[in-house]
Amino acid sequence: MTQSQGGKLPILRLGGLTAAALFIHGYHLGVEDAEIYIPTAKKLLHPALYPYASEFFLSHGHLSLFGPILALTSRLTHLPIDWTIFVWYILTLFGMLTSCWFLLKACFSSPQARWCAMLVVTAVLAMPATNTGLLLIDPYITARSFSTPLTLFALTGLLERKYMLAGIATVLTAAVHPQMVAYLIFLAFVLWVVERSRTRVRERVPALAGAAALLPTGFYLIPASGPYREALYSRDYFFLYNWTWYHWVGMLAPLAILALFWRRSWRGTLPSFGRLSFAMLPFGIVSIAAGVFLASSPSLDMFARLQPLRTFHLITLVLVLLLSGIVGEYLSKDRPWVTAALAVPLAIGMFFVAHETYPNSPRIELPSQTSSNAWVNTLLWVRNHTPEDAVFAVDSRYFMDTGTDVHGFRSISERSSLADYFKDGGVVSLFPGLADEWKQMSNATYGLNHFSADDFRKLKSEYSAISWTTIHGTAPAGMVCPYQQDGYAVCQIPN
Repeated sequence: MTQSQGGKLPILRLGGLTAAALFIHGYHLGVEDAEIYIPTAKKLLHPALYPYASEFFLSHGHLSLFGPILALTSRLTHLPIDWTIFVWYILTLFGMLTSCWFLLKACFSSPQARWCAMLVVTAVLAMPATNTGLLLIDPYITARSFSTPLTLFALTGLLERKYMLAGIATVLTAAVHPQMVAYLIFLAFVLWVVERSRTRVRERVPALAGAAALLPTGFYLIPASGPYREALYSRDYFFLYNWTWYHWVGMLAPLAILALFWRRSWRGTLPSFGRLSFAMLPFGIVSIAAGVFLASSPSLDMFARLQPLRTFHLITLVLVLLLSGIVGEYLSKDRPWVTAALAVPLAIGMFFVAHETYPNSPRIELPSQTSSNAWVNTLLWVRNHTPEDAVFAVDSRYFMDTGTDVHGFRSISERSSLADYFKDGGVVSLFPGLADEWKQMSNATYGLNHFSADDFRKLKSEYSAISWTTIHGTAPAGMVCPYQQDGYAVCQIPN
């Protein structure tokens, strides 16, 4: 990106902030949405992996270059895939902070404003973006790890009227996360309208002629039903009527603050500050209107997966940067301790939030053959001691078990499994065609931790491909269980 307003990219400082962010928020392999993204990369690198039920992650994977990027990097560097994932996480974390820096340079002329904002955003990188189900940046790697900094680079290019760079960043965003680029394209259109209104120039926009081609297919005006309805409605944040009053505050307060930023002239800011503040208003208001509309009738259920309110991920991030920049300019000028007084408590608070989110895991989970987390250690044993083509049955609600710290089975064990209820249910909410298969599998393994040997025989008669199981608890009598440790057992399923 460009070096607007002069000056070199402060690589050493950004590197220091990257290390600080890693320490504050941690890093975890294969947790949360990484359970959907990581297996795609591993299967591309080793096609023999995941021979069964791979549609639950490949449905996402074939839409993104995320998996190919990781697999190709591992192949070219000869790094083990887990180390490749960790290195890419560090690179995307650095890229995220670098993109924040460029956006701040486009909006602020004041160095104290920029650095106050950089320290604050480093401290709160893993904060939730209102009720979108997203964090500003995840302490694990997914396609959003790439798309979020790319979005900020594109936004900076638009603000500085460097449209070629903005276009390149937009294309790259589309390549790794097609859903998130839709919001970026909408924001680019809003900025274009703002600019045209300001200069009072009427122009045709040829790109809009093909906008219909971007509309999704497979959407119908019918209420969701059956297993798909269960998966869809389990994502309560899809529907505005499920939002509580504090979620509404978290959505409307940023818009009110950004409106204040737009209406007044602020010391230490550049013209892009006002343009960006104003552009966020229609960006958010139209999203809210779309959310209200989609929640207005069950006939629009099939469109709820478009998630228009995900725009508040970017709105929240922009608010954090602009608000902390203003605080830095007005409160920390000649009083540098104010910035520390603001950023340090935030960092301490987020440090403890990170610990409470993953209480049974190391803060930074470096690739290893063992882990201090008993569930992860079990999965690593599975990876090292069972056949690559083994298919596992796991309790479909394992994701929320105490001690798992939301580590995904597939991403760490590198073995196939029947569908789980929570994370694969999220996939189903976006890909309705998987609903029946998901429901049957998740029902079949519900309560598996308390199955008897006869229950496992019955399960195998229904799903002949399965040959192994992991059990959280005591192994049932009559089964061969080569691994029994720390409250977990890995057993072969009898014929």
